[in-house]
Amino acid sequence: MTAITGLTEQLSATTLLRFATAGSVDDGKSTLVGRLLHDSKSILTDQLEAVEAASLKRGQEAPDLALLTDGLRAEREQGITIDVAYRYFATTRRRFILADTPGHVQYTRNMVTGASTAELAVVLVDARNGVVEQTRRHAAVAALLRVPHVVLAVNKMDLVAYAEPVFAAIAEEFTAYAASLGVPEITAIPISALAGDNVVEPSANMDWYGGPTVLEHLETVPVSHDLASCKARFPVQYVIRPQTAEHPDYRGYAGQIASGALRVGEAVTVLPSGRTSTITGIDALGEAVDIAWAPQSVTVTLADDLDISRGDLIAPSGSAPRTTQDVEATVCHVADQPLTVGQRVLLKHTTRTVKAIVKEIPSRLTLDDLSQHPDPGQLVANDIGRVKVRTAEPLALDAYRDSRRTGSFLLIDPADGTTLAAGMAGDSFAAEAVKAVADDEGWDF
Repeated sequence: MTAITGLTEQLSATTLLRFATAGSVDDGKSTLVGRLLHDSKSILTDQLEAVEAASLKRGQEAPDLALLTDGLRAEREQGITIDVAYRYFATTRRRFILADTPGHVQYTRNMVTGASTAELAVVLVDARNGVVEQTRRHAAVAALLRVPHVVLAVNKMDLVAYAEPVFAAIAEEFTAYAASLGVPEITAIPISALAGDNVVEPSANMDWYGGPTVLEHLETVPVSHDLASCKARFPVQYVIRPQTAEHPDYRGYAGQIASGALRVGEAVTVLPSGRTSTITGIDALGEAVDIAWAPQSVTVTLADDLDISRGDLIAPSGSAPRTTQDVEATVCHVADQPLTVGQRVLLKHTTRTVKAIVKEIPSRLTLDDLSQHPDPGQLVANDIGRVKVRTAEPLALDAYRDSRRTGSFLLIDPADGTTLAAGMAGDSFAAEAVKAVADDEGWDF
């Protein structure tokens, strides 16, 4: 019991990093994730035995570590990743939640799902093929979602005789492309996921490389998107009114702090009504506290008895966002059915869901060549485009560049609840940078 308690305390003191893997089909994403789990001793004995047995059944002498993440039967049979596979593991230095995303163009929308909450993206490239179309597409999605850190993992270096010039050329091409899209930090690492070179342990085959291994970089990269340092945002999830003899006038507002910190005595504004009050109490895990911060779940009480319900947003009066019914955003279309001009939808923002109509689709971005197509009329699966939406009720939206939590939303089909698109309010996907790349490549806007 003492050992378990000590381990729990040690892990609770470490930071959490969410990261996603991406790359073309057969670049080795699942193998890399399996290697990370295996070499960091983050898999159970029975899991490894099951992988070894499945590998032998398929005629492979060595265990196929990709099977640790390819959980769907279709994935195992086809040897590809289809769905997003989430895995949790931890070292003594940091805890991790990873999302192994598909590489096929058909499942680009799944990469959007996996990378939407990631603070780091690992983009794999086959050293034999270099930067290909899908590599550029994944770099563009990482830039669109404003992922703070990108790792270029040049895989299968063992198949190019661990040649430094091959790695250097790929790293230079990718770094120039990603930087032009506005990716703030790019780290290139030569690896062999199959052999384990530079994944967890340094490679003896690439003494010309003096940088970190993949795991070392994951353990030490700064988690720059600190939710607690952003402007405070508290979407109300539930109103607590016990109306008992002991608490006849109690009225508390429960939810998860999306960003920033709330303090007792702080003046706040409730949106979209715009009414103001003061925080008189904060309850966290059954205890009264003077301050709470993201992503804690708390109950807040106010000095005034205001009309507040689920979906309202509580924010400090000095930094409250503006409300609007006209939303302009970049969206990633994730449904099989198209999104069309004039279509009636539901817009879900934090805990608030309102009726809306798609007023305009000004442009569609083709990630194959970054060309802009004006007035496409509709967006289909895997498309990324600009939309203008009119909502039936005001929304308190932040710009996505300022807050990935309160600047994002979903468009939903009101008929069956299907998610149609994931939106980033006010974000224009580094339009000037994209245009500069297009001009350099001779693409026609």
